[in-house]
Amino acid sequence: MKRLFFSWIRTRNILGAFAIMGATAIITGWAGNAEPNPALADEGPMPYLGGAIGWLNSAPLDSKSLRGKIVLVDFWTYTCINSLRPLPYVKSWAEKYKDAGLVVIGVHTPEFSFEKERRNVEDAVRDLKVTYPVAIDSNYEIWKAFNNEYWPAQYLIDGRGRIRYHHFGEGEYGEVERIIEALLKEHGATGLNESTVSITADGIEAAPGGDVQSPETYIGYGQAHGFVSPERLDRDSRRTYSPPVAPSLNQWGLGGSWVVGSESALLQAAPGKVEFRFHARDLHMVIGPAKNGKPVRFRVKLDGAAPGSDCGVDSAPDGNGEVREPRLYQLIRQKGQVGDRAFEIDFLDPGVQAFSFTFG
Repeated sequence: MKRLFFSWIRTRNILGAFAIMGATAIITGWAGNAEPNPALADEGPMPYLGGAIGWLNSAPLDSKSLRGKIVLVDFWTYTCINSLRPLPYVKSWAEKYKDAGLVVIGVHTPEFSFEKERRNVEDAVRDLKVTYPVAIDSNYEIWKAFNNEYWPAQYLIDGRGRIRYHHFGEGEYGEVERIIEALLKEHGATGLNESTVSITADGIEAAPGGDVQSPETYIGYGQAHGFVSPERLDRDSRRTYSPPVAPSLNQWGLGGSWVVGSESALLQAAPGKVEFRFHARDLHMVIGPAKNGKPVRFRVKLDGAAPGSDCGVDSAPDGNGEVREPRLYQLIRQKGQVGDRAFEIDFLDPGVQAFSFTFG
């Protein structure tokens, strides 16, 4: 039940970050483009950071070692598109304000089981070029200490170790940066460059398109919805599925021999496929290779044909690609007008694990 609630929030963040931010602004006393309120709310002391199972890019940090610093705590997980799109801003803030007294801490709290593995987190941090400290929160200890419920979530802590601001979801980056500056000044920083960072991101980290009508959709039976293959979705047993004949928007189905578990579907024999009718500029899937680590080849189609220039960063114009590690794969990025489109991915080798779809 708890995991379902977290994931529902993630989906809402795609479409409702500004609504969430509005509530946050009321709580903190920050409104619109007004000047920073010198009386930002005191939301209590920074919680304990000792629950991490390990740290990357740093020795373990705690409230004592951070006293006198302005701290930005960013909760994220590396397969969450909502966590990935703010990363260019968080990385830029870490670099821009480090000499003024800002310390950025990424708290990596996993959603899927493979995200709990330290090696996978290390690979993601390296590939995403995250150089600030990252706490590996695989047991949710820091998440629970903050009473957090959102990916992404940012908390700003002042030099006395008090939480002064929080923000849930994507967007409002200029506002967050202005509050960072306000807290730095409050603690004596001078000579700040007060122009907000300008980001031009591409690939998975690019801002979402303006016409997203498809929600995050899970393939494992624990949270699956919209499944319309003719066969019933069996739990934890091998079954041969047929692709849906004429799925409506946001419906999907399987083809081939799969075992559908609570978290993901595992392809038993090649070939196998997943189909989805979606409406968004971008289509991503969280997928992983065979458990023996052997890459899995795939081919994607858009409306029954190779995607061409509408391919994503992880697929070629002819639709071909490979699953080499468990992560988020961008398979479609449309260049023209967005409409309802039929997506299919054919896996040419067995063993692939398919977890979820996200859109942008």
